[in-house]
Amino acid sequence: MTADVDIVRELRGAGLAGEGDVVLEPLTGGVSCDVWKVETPSGPIVVKRPLPQLRVAAEWHAPIERGQAEVRWLKRARDVDPWIAPEVLAELPTGHAFAMRFLPDCPVWKDELVAGRIDGDFAAAVGRGIVAVHAATANNAADRDAFPNDEMFRALRVDPFLLHVARKDTELAPALNALADDLVARKVALVHGDVSPKNILVSPDGPVFLDAECAVYSDPAFDLAFCATHLLLKAVWLDDLRLEQAAGLLVDAYRAGIDWEDADGLLKRAGGLTAALLLARVEGKSPAQYLTDPEHRRIVRDQARALVLAPQSIDALLANWKRNLA
Repeated sequence: MTADVDIVRELRGAGLAGEGDVVLEPLTGGVSCDVWKVETPSGPIVVKRPLPQLRVAAEWHAPIERGQAEVRWLKRARDVDPWIAPEVLAELPTGHAFAMRFLPDCPVWKDELVAGRIDGDFAAAVGRGIVAVHAATANNAADRDAFPNDEMFRALRVDPFLLHVARKDTELAPALNALADDLVARKVALVHGDVSPKNILVSPDGPVFLDAECAVYSDPAFDLAFCATHLLLKAVWLDDLRLEQAAGLLVDAYRAGIDWEDADGLLKRAGGLTAALLLARVEGKSPAQYLTDPEHRRIVRDQARALVLAPQSIDALLANWKRNLA
């Protein structure tokens, strides 16, 4: 591949690349950014640059300034636990790109799950990692001021996942609009915004969280709901009870770390958001690409619609979730 001239020049300016040939090796998997692996004299690094138009069928624009939000989340998370996120090496001027350290021999959690390697202890560690950042930043004015990213969160999460579906479904619109309004208004803790198995590495020291470009100071219930949603979708796709059990272990571990508010209230909000997000992954702007079987989509759609109309706490939702409906 021909190297991007601006990125290479800026890597050299940051002291991360020498004067010889520099090759940007594309990494796959993302819909919202360009990602490259670059070999440097001091070892491999990763360069990430956000896209103004996401790689989805629908028209979906988002501010590229979200690259700055991601850098701030990665640095703040490492303040909480240095093993929880990769080290940021440099911010690059072109397109709000940045460079971070490449972590070898750390498989993506999604790949592990799809391969049938479902580790309940690791799922619980993901819950502990999420709640650690929330607990450290809850009701913290400095963190709230450092992440004034409501516009980006609306563009990347609230509109495509909640409001887009509300505009298509008049019966559910009042409930979805209310969820969206509450999510935007609730300022509780630092939210990652994209806690998905595809954005979590399995390292010897536990989960490493990537792709925090949706980071915002908002409702921590969103992160819990977002990750549980992905596990439930994969449970339907792969027809594997262990994925539902992993979601339960994740929620239990998360609940044990809630020390800034009533846990029952947060889990109730997470249940409502999980229902809406499940529906969004079949009806929203970013449908789950692997959920192609019409019957799988019906199973998710039918349960999600019922749960939006009659929300449950996330632990009750998990207990009652069915992968197959006759």
